[in-house]
Amino acid sequence: MNETSGGTFVGMPAFPEAARAAVGDATLRANLRHATHTIRDKRARAVAELDDWAELRQAGKEIKDRTLRHLDEHLLRLEEAVTAAGGTVHWAADAAEANRIVTALVRETGETEVVKVKSMATQEIGLNEHLEAEGIAAYETDLAELIVQLGDDRPSHILVPAIHRNRGEIRDIFREKMGRWGRPAPEGLSDTPAELAEAARLHLREKFLRAKVGISGANFMVAETGTLVVVESEGNGRMCLTLPETLISVVGVEKVVPTWRDLEVFLQTLPRSSTAERMNPYTSMWTGTSDGDGPSAFHLVLLDNGRTDALADEVGRQALRCIRCSACLNVCPVYERAGGHAYGSVYPGPIGAILTPQLRGTVSEVDASLPYASSLCGACYEVCPVAIDIPEVLVHLRERVAAEGGKGHRLERAAIKASSWVLDHPTALAAGERIASATRALHPKRLPGPGARQWSEHRNLPELPAEPFRDWWKKNRR
Repeated sequence: MNETSGGTFVGMPAFPEAARAAVGDATLRANLRHATHTIRDKRARAVAELDDWAELRQAGKEIKDRTLRHLDEHLLRLEEAVTAAGGTVHWAADAAEANRIVTALVRETGETEVVKVKSMATQEIGLNEHLEAEGIAAYETDLAELIVQLGDDRPSHILVPAIHRNRGEIRDIFREKMGRWGRPAPEGLSDTPAELAEAARLHLREKFLRAKVGISGANFMVAETGTLVVVESEGNGRMCLTLPETLISVVGVEKVVPTWRDLEVFLQTLPRSSTAERMNPYTSMWTGTSDGDGPSAFHLVLLDNGRTDALADEVGRQALRCIRCSACLNVCPVYERAGGHAYGSVYPGPIGAILTPQLRGTVSEVDASLPYASSLCGACYEVCPVAIDIPEVLVHLRERVAAEGGKGHRLERAAIKASSWVLDHPTALAAGERIASATRALHPKRLPGPGARQWSEHRNLPELPAEPFRDWWKKNRR
């Protein structure tokens, strides 16, 4: 798997270049179209069952906003509750610190293998790659994550990381790669879902029974009691959370909710928005440690990694409401055609386009291009269960990128500056309008330049009127 650097896939080009290559892959587009349309149609039916969906959505938004306004207080309350329940809390300012903490905790156990619950936070910090460099093997146990890991691939979707793969491709990966990681695939494995799932079950079972250390993330953390929550559809996560002797959870600080009553709202909206289910098949909750039940040691690593910077942005902070349902990906026309790899981040799609540049900054060409990876159609906002106005944040981040004068924006800044001067001087504006009208017969029908030509390939430039509006107004008002 390609290593990550601060969450960036090494060697990834900017979004326009990566997307251009992706849309030329007919198999990828067919896989994405089938999967996203299926998921979003099911989601629409599941959401329609609730008469109070709009009220739940607003409640989720308000709970998240209220929590973020007092995030420090809730995190300290969480730490106190986790510690009282027998757990240990660690604070990580960035990816490097989080990786050092987790590596040290694994080494203390003397183990060289860990099993993992599907976790966006650990992907964000590149934990698997860091552990591998330190001589520790990290085995993904979520089915889709297993496919990605065995295939030396990268996740392309928040909920279904292997959404870009079809059944035939998965069968080939299992046949070729399973034996290198543990129990090989059965002889004569077909591409039927039941056989693929059984091959994964047999492969993973020996890892579950052998592992002494488990690593997870969490969907939510309840500050009231110090309880962590993981929701899933397969049950593999529950095996990782209960069988190992040591459990290490790496969780973004924004995942905290104040009370169980707040959690109840999200346990209704998350499953319907993500898997189109009325409730998750497996909802696992744990609070610290218990004698004779589950791991005897529990460590919670609270991850910042750019989140407090995002919190300081009054417009951009709403991205921290995200509960990782992936509904925005499934309705996005850009994601459907380009796929998740084009975003160069573990957070693809519309939410990735606003979250990644805030966590990593917009210095790199990849990150500076992400706010432009959208048509601004607004479909993502309509389906978001916590009402994140993604188009608003995209425009806000575009302003930031343009203000920083990155590649392609210096000319834009010069044009805006010149336009501002002209608009501040009515006489110059009027003269320019008259000159433009007088020379309109010479104006091109298409914009010059390769990039602009693509935009105007199917669009004619608007024709200027024979006279400026201000001149027409003066004559007709008389």
